[in-house]
Amino acid sequence: MARSLWSGSISFGLVNIPIRLYPAVSKKGVSFHQIDSKTGARVKMQRVSSKDGSEVPYEQIVKGYELSKDQYVLVEPEELDALDPESTRSIEIEEFIDLEDIDPVFFDTPYLVAPVKAAEKPYALLAKAMEEQGKVGIARFVMRTKQYLAALRPKDGMIMLSTMVYADELAAPDEIKELQDVAAIDVSDRELKMASQLIDSLSVDFDPTRFRDEYRDRVLGLIEQKAAGEEIRIEAPAPADSGKVVDLMAALEASVAEARAARKRHPAASAGAAADGQADADEGDDEVAEAQEPAGPVKTAKRAPAKKTAAKKAPAKRAPAAKASTRAKKAS
Repeated sequence: MARSLWSGSISFGLVNIPIRLYPAVSKKGVSFHQIDSKTGARVKMQRVSSKDGSEVPYEQIVKGYELSKDQYVLVEPEELDALDPESTRSIEIEEFIDLEDIDPVFFDTPYLVAPVKAAEKPYALLAKAMEEQGKVGIARFVMRTKQYLAALRPKDGMIMLSTMVYADELAAPDEIKELQDVAAIDVSDRELKMASQLIDSLSVDFDPTRFRDEYRDRVLGLIEQKAAGEEIRIEAPAPADSGKVVDLMAALEASVAEARAARKRHPAASAGAAADGQADADEGDDEVAEAQEPAGPVKTAKRAPAKKTAAKKAPAKRAPAAKASTRAKKAS
């Protein structure tokens, strides 16, 4: 059962909707402890002074802001408490805007917004009204002594809240030289046409279930093997081909041909492709044929084979207890 992280209300105008926030994402990973390889005991961390290496008791630790090397301004907890934003239980919508006007880079952490009992109707009304108008509510609220900027958006009859980063927290692209150099690069209409055809050939409806954290799966598989007492053999990864693309047009043409061949082999994976995009790609067949003039061999970048972390030996019976416990961890 999901646990609420915050409770309060959404307010816009004179309307007040009591709600609760729930996490919309449960990030998964593989956690390790630090272990003493000699004794097998878990290693614990201590707070020690960088000056003499002595352990510092917790009650003696204060916050410090570094002005320069080894020069700090010490700040007491009560001094910070006095600066905390006013603790309210209200998510105050200040304005409504179009979702397309928000660059996705501003979105941070998502939450599910659920109404408390007897607040279902105003909640449903707000969700439906925003959905019909294609609007997103921009609001501010305080959670755990921190003030957040947030976007409330309708989704399938419910409301989702995403905390947002502030504008001054974004990296400045004009400080990155490589990005400035791109502005001076010119591409031909022919190259743009081929790149567009490649994009069309790879276009499908987004299905998030097609993607998995393959590294996490391999790590859990390795742990399961070791827990079952199986022998682990490490294989060195094959060296990656660092060849550079010599002819951009040739690489684009080859990529389009490969993508179309893959689509024929796996028609189900491309069922969501846009019909007009496919038509554009078909119309470009003549241009592709004309572009494929004999010009000698062309070297294109090859994909490096995936690194294999472990290989199973001959099938062996696994210890039932170890197998059950590791699968339970994987499921969680």
